[in-house]
Amino acid sequence: MRWSSRITKVEPNHLVTRGYRQEDLIGNVPYSHVVYLLLRGELPSKSHGRMMDAILTSCIDHGVTPPSTIACRSVASAGVPLPSAVAAGLLAVGDAHGGAIEQCAKLLQENIKHIHDKGKKIEETAEEIVNNYREQHKRIPGFGHRLHTSDPRTKKLFKLAEELGISGEHVSLSLAIEKYLEKTAGRKLPINVDGAIAAIISDMDFDWRLGKAFFLLGRVAGLTAHVYEEQTKEKPMRKMFSIDCEYNGPEERDLPSQS
Repeated sequence: MRWSSRITKVEPNHLVTRGYRQEDLIGNVPYSHVVYLLLRGELPSKSHGRMMDAILTSCIDHGVTPPSTIACRSVASAGVPLPSAVAAGLLAVGDAHGGAIEQCAKLLQENIKHIHDKGKKIEETAEEIVNNYREQHKRIPGFGHRLHTSDPRTKKLFKLAEELGISGEHVSLSLAIEKYLEKTAGRKLPINVDGAIAAIISDMDFDWRLGKAFFLLGRVAGLTAHVYEEQTKEKPMRKMFSIDCEYNGPEERDLPSQS
């Protein structure tokens, strides 16, 4: 079976990634720009390169409480190698943790297309989105945060996107949703970092299916740091959580008679 790939050509003593010799990329092109190259096939413009770097940095870590961090530190405490423990953290990324970028980007991209197809206004569409989710008793992905009432990462990303001339219709739609949410909910449900990244990568013309990739590419650095800290600063099999557990299964009983 013959493989076909547009990503990297490998020959003896020769590596070419997306048309560029790897030795030319090394030391000359920032890592975040090479990530952009891998995903898009071309090196980023100056503005997209800065934005890419900012997005990945905004994902690097969020303390010890996220499922991915808990997973990687728990596994590291068992004495496994660093790659295995980091992989355990990455395996904890899913729709509920790290998945909102993908979900929100899909929502924004589909609705911007709907706006173009139907000739609707952004504010009108934002109201429809909020009302539809409310009727279904669902949370809009990318909005609200269990800890932050004003996510500092969101502010910085949106400010930079505006300065770099990247902000477009997807950012505008996300801001319109935030505004209508606050108006109708009676409290602020701010755009979190996932929602900000979703809006910005959509305005950068990234496919929403790459949403989780941005989270993974950024967070793997933080997970690696947590695993290393666990392995070098903590005792193996340490008590990380309360071991008190209320048993609510069947009452103690005897085996039924075998006769």
